[in-house]
Amino acid sequence: QNYPNPFNPVTTIKYSVPKQSRVLLMIYDVLGREVMTLINENKTAGNYEVDFNVAQEFFPANASGVYFYQLKAGDYVETKKMILMK
Repeated sequence: QNYPNPFNPVTTIKYSVPKQSRVLLMIYDVLGREVMTLINENKTAGNYEVDFNVAQEFFPANASGVYFYQLKAGDYVETKKMILMK
């Protein structure tokens, strides 16, 4: 899960990759529309974290509300909710 949650304007997403694979980390709005891609690259096995800063990133939907991030790594897929409070 990301922390802090709710956040404004920065949250950190931690994740683990058990074996080398393509990692895709996407942000979606509450309607399921893709807002942005945070990660789209090959990663070796290990623990990672990425800061998501809506003040510094190109984030067109930077309004308060519920957003989802989806992590895909190989066959693994996980979706979590995060709340942006302005």
